[in-house]
Amino acid sequence: MGYKIEVFQTDVGDSPAADFLAELPVKVRAKVAKWVQLLQEEGPDLKRPYADMLRDGIRELRVSFGHLDIRSLYFIEGTAIVITHGFLKKTWQTPFAEIEKAKKFRAEWQEMNGL
Repeated sequence: MGYKIEVFQTDVGDSPAADFLAELPVKVRAKVAKWVQLLQEEGPDLKRPYADMLRDGIRELRVSFGHLDIRSLYFIEGTAIVITHGFLKKTWQTPFAEIEKAKKFRAEWQEMNGL
């Protein structure tokens, strides 16, 4: 099955995921891009260490680069993989607030797409 990567945009055109990636160094962005390509190829079959299921349908793409632990949260709707936002992980568990943010973005995306 072919998956399509989509970067979430708010109804006013803001893109939290794109903004986060733009702040990362070029080499780190390149590695994230490789992991996103793997995600597109594998979809929900992409497992650890590349990706993991968190909860409530929210998943994370897990990229490590040196001392940085980069997380991009996403959800899958049909054949669309929607990347909501990213952050630098500094704790053992993914912060509850980050998962809630991804759920909020998913609800907005679903509303904008009539789902």
